[in-house]
Amino acid sequence: MSGTHFDRRTSLGLVALAPLTASAWAQSGPAKPLVGIMPIVTTPYTPAGAVDFEDLAGEMRFFDRIGCTGAVWPQGSSDVNILSREERLRGMTVIAQTCRPLRVASILGVQGATTAEMLDYAAHAEALNPDAVIAMPPSAPEAQTVEAFHEYFAALARAVRRPVVLQTDIAGARGALAPPIDLILRLAREFPNLAYVKEESAPLVARMKEEMRHRDLLKGVFGASGGDGLLYEMRLGLDGEMTGQGAYGDVMVAVFDLARRGRQAEAADAFAKWLLMKNCEEKIPGTQRTIFVKRGVFKSAATRAGAVGALAGPLAPDAVAEIEMRYATLRPYLRAP
Repeated sequence: MSGTHFDRRTSLGLVALAPLTASAWAQSGPAKPLVGIMPIVTTPYTPAGAVDFEDLAGEMRFFDRIGCTGAVWPQGSSDVNILSREERLRGMTVIAQTCRPLRVASILGVQGATTAEMLDYAAHAEALNPDAVIAMPPSAPEAQTVEAFHEYFAALARAVRRPVVLQTDIAGARGALAPPIDLILRLAREFPNLAYVKEESAPLVARMKEEMRHRDLLKGVFGASGGDGLLYEMRLGLDGEMTGQGAYGDVMVAVFDLARRGRQAEAADAFAKWLLMKNCEEKIPGTQRTIFVKRGVFKSAATRAGAVGALAGPLAPDAVAEIEMRYATLRPYLRAP
């Protein structure tokens, strides 16, 4: 996270930059539908370990071609914890500008350790006019209270004129407080733009079911957690998935679309094949980045220290053969090379 620091007066000043009334947002609503498969963007790197912003833009165009409805960056699967402030700001700019003429919605991550740090990113995001923003709860130890969470998300809702997605977990943090559902509903009542939830906190299914009982307040409830629950979450009626499996985004789109049309056996077949591919990453780190290269999205599967899905070194021939065998099963569902 950024090392930028702000005092409380600065924080309140940033909140006042873009005040939002309930009626103003209710009349405008989201520019693009927030529903369907919206991958957490995998951050591409050059062999030297720098963020490859050219490939980052190309990833947006790839998501658009394969039918994804949104792209979310930077979150846990995007290596947000090892990106500098400058990289985050530049990446947000690249994504917002690239997505503007496309069908795919730009959803910019603005979380920070504190309310002040989050507002720094939110001000930059708001100036870019993305389709939505998303934020994890504050990660600072002193902010692990329900009221601190309320202050943080309320400040964000006031600072932007667009949908806000509340992500319920903090990437890389163990034992952190999960926002209680009562708090999520309270925020949705107070701020009509803060009515979207990316749910991945335990007890996961119980929380999702409770959120689905409040569709009068919540405009979108999304799954995540690696996508493992996508098929079940469709049965629960969730609005889509925000997870870091974008290299296979078109397969997830197929699962989502088939399930919504009631073609359960076909949806299950696509889902099973995708799970077989996803399992490969657990045995062969770097699989997804290798597939991004294979599909012409990334120039390199390179990473930097601490990155998600980092290659341990050149893949052995048996590893390449296993990846190719599993990838071949996805071909009926692929929309692009």
